[in-house]
Amino acid sequence: MSLSRRGLLTAGGAMGAFAATAASAGPAAAGTPHGKGHGHGNGHGGGQRVRTGFDRLAADGYALLKGQRVGVVTNPTGITSDVRHIVDVMHPDRRVNLTAVFGPEHGFRGTAQAGGSEGRYDDPATGLPVYDTYLKSGQALADIFTASGVDTIVFDIQDAGARFYTYIWTLYDCMEAAALAGKRFVVLDRPNPVTGRAALGPVLDPAFGTFVGRREISQAHGMTVTELALLFNGEFLKDRPAKLEIVKMSGWSRSDFFDATGLPWVPPSPNMPTPDTALVYSGTCMFEGTNLSEGRGTTRPFELLGAEGVDHRWADAANALELPGVAFREAYFAPTFSKFQGVTVGGVQLHVLDREVFDPVRTGIGLLITAKRTWSGFAWRSDNWIDKLTGNTRVRTMIDAGADVDEVVGAWASDLAKFRAVRKRYLQYR
Repeated sequence: MSLSRRGLLTAGGAMGAFAATAASAGPAAAGTPHGKGHGHGNGHGGGQRVRTGFDRLAADGYALLKGQRVGVVTNPTGITSDVRHIVDVMHPDRRVNLTAVFGPEHGFRGTAQAGGSEGRYDDPATGLPVYDTYLKSGQALADIFTASGVDTIVFDIQDAGARFYTYIWTLYDCMEAAALAGKRFVVLDRPNPVTGRAALGPVLDPAFGTFVGRREISQAHGMTVTELALLFNGEFLKDRPAKLEIVKMSGWSRSDFFDATGLPWVPPSPNMPTPDTALVYSGTCMFEGTNLSEGRGTTRPFELLGAEGVDHRWADAANALELPGVAFREAYFAPTFSKFQGVTVGGVQLHVLDREVFDPVRTGIGLLITAKRTWSGFAWRSDNWIDKLTGNTRVRTMIDAGADVDEVVGAWASDLAKFRAVRKRYLQYR
């Protein structure tokens, strides 16, 4: 039995259908069995082994790619369970004709910092041509796909679960460009590291669309990349949908944090070193829109926040909010790069005590409010980057007007409810 449109037989039995074509506005059929194995609090899961989309594709002898010239959109996270890169695995395998690689922000091999890429080069390890997709979209990206000579484009990148993490917009841009170029598009699934239980936070206003948020999804989307691809195709690209097929995971449940998967973690970007970073990122990345450090240049980016002149009053005020599942420690640190490079600053460290009830976006709002109230030097970035991150002006203007946490969070409730109803149609896992 072939993977291409009929599912995959394993020792556990038939896995169920997984493929979705471009014409389908709804999700592919579910039916994958799931184990439990998810952890609680800050403990670890039961060691359940998740098989990624690539694992399943390879186990089926790459039948879905037979007869195709294949290009892969990937980065260092595109690995097997024994930490070999999928490009290095596929390149010598005669069952698949891998002819090109496409690198996102930070690059295919991950050598570039935030806001950078590796450009066009030939990969020293394989000799394959590597094309740069970063900040390219539409016809310009379609022309790159055409010039590469590939028939099918495969996407395999680990996401972090937040709207402003740019890889999901690389996915969106590549899907749109593949449709323009007449190329087939295959998305290989990987876990959402912070679970797929809930969509949280404000929904993007299209007027604020940028590469940190192209379309109308919530700040923490609670989806996997194949689910997002189906949603993009069905909601935002339906006038010219991609010729889309997906390869689901097996063994992943929506309630699973990353440590329950049994998969190795590779930092998806230089400032996403651990799954703990991903847990807080959809909230604390909002500090990129302020003059405080978001912890870049430390060993705990997005968990450490601070600025010169901040003292214990911020941690005290944040703890007084009694936000669920989290506590704040007065902390001092000296970033090695980015804001306050080489300067000792004061601030807070987030400690997630119960990740089952922790709400990263609500926590981020609480920290913004208390930072502004306790530090006289607080300021938004002059380019109003916070509006790009939150996808609207309301968060900034409400905080400036003195709103409390419940008021700010309540302001997006209606939009979030509408998005959750749309999202539900594309979910592939229980």
